[in-house]
Amino acid sequence: MSDRTSSQQRPVEELSRYLTEVTGEPVDEPLLMRALTHRSYSYEHGGLPHNERLEFLGDSVLGLVVTDHLHTTHPDLTEGELAKLRAAVVNMRALAQVGRTIDLGAFVSLGRGEETTGGRDKDSILADTVEAVIGAVYLSTPRPRGFDAAELLVHSLLGPLMRSSATLGAGLDWKTSLQEVAAAQDLGSVHYRTSDEGPDHDKTFTAEAIIADVARGHGSGRTKKIAEQEAAADAYAALTADQAATSA
Repeated sequence: MSDRTSSQQRPVEELSRYLTEVTGEPVDEPLLMRALTHRSYSYEHGGLPHNERLEFLGDSVLGLVVTDHLHTTHPDLTEGELAKLRAAVVNMRALAQVGRTIDLGAFVSLGRGEETTGGRDKDSILADTVEAVIGAVYLSTPRPRGFDAAELLVHSLLGPLMRSSATLGAGLDWKTSLQEVAAAQDLGSVHYRTSDEGPDHDKTFTAEAIIADVARGHGSGRTKKIAEQEAAADAYAALTADQAATSA
């Protein structure tokens, strides 16, 4: 690991010990190192294996664990309501915050460009790395214990958010909630300006929530819908904070 360690980077062994404590299972260190390798580092080091395949796997494991929990915990909710709860838990903003709680950014191997532009605290990198680590935990132990270990990790990281998801209120549909608060403040209607980059199979969408010709919120995600919801959530937080400050 010494050739990968920058002055800002913590040794992978620390994260490995934490994961073993949480899951009760040893974590395959080469897999974990791959989960922590961003493609920018791979590009600068001769095409080393990076974390995108593990991210793809971890995303599916995460979705299954969260969906199973919500389905079991809320037997009276409709499919649409369950989908909204899941979206409130499994989104880039939430996963990035989870990554910050375990200082995950400090373990990631980044290229020089990402390192110098604050990549260790970027929502997109943190969220993707959380998913990749879940994928590495899943693969580290023979089935079915690998899934059990990954499930324990997901519940450890996201348990509080899953338990509180039914009380998130506005967070279940940020676009509707933003429109309501904008109307209440006589700001008029909300519209969204979106763009995308990347190949068709791996696009990243960005969105701005525009109110009275001013961009009040920004978001990004793997679909246009997710990006707009993230932008709406950002704008909602800004408007409600302004309202609170005015009334204080």
